[in-house]
Amino acid sequence: MSDATFTSTAPTLTASRLDRLGDRVSRISLSAVRLTSATVLGWIGAMKFTAYEAGAIQGLVQSSPLTAWLYDILSVQGASNLIGAVEIATALLLLLGAKFPKAALLGALGALATFAVTVSFLFTAPVTEPSLGGFPALSVVPGQFLLKDIVLLAAAGLLAGDTLRRLARTL
Repeated sequence: MSDATFTSTAPTLTASRLDRLGDRVSRISLSAVRLTSATVLGWIGAMKFTAYEAGAIQGLVQSSPLTAWLYDILSVQGASNLIGAVEIATALLLLLGAKFPKAALLGALGALATFAVTVSFLFTAPVTEPSLGGFPALSVVPGQFLLKDIVLLAAAGLLAGDTLRRLARTL
């Protein structure tokens, strides 16, 4: 078989086909970002109702000016329960957002706020490992644990942008 025969029978990748494929991959990925973000928020939110998790986040919550006030009005478990309830509500809004753009916007904004607060812990909590002579190495807990929230913050921004586009189409 000559090269000419092989090329003529192979499907051609045109700009139009690549564009359609890119749109399909983006739609699937956006749905995956919505589902996985909701799963992470819901799961971690549910864990906040355990004494184990309430104790685990206490140092982070206490070290932040954004959240330390919670312990002035609530117990350690009460503050953890409140945070968990917000995370679960945000997860549910993200899931509902697949069909309802207004719920999607509330969920995306809730996720943006949640992950902005947790990312701020990287600057307010002791998260580096001092034994490495000044190298800014993150401790396993909480440093490396919090690092994933940078990606989740970006995912929440992606969901917010998508929702704003969806809402604009309904006007």
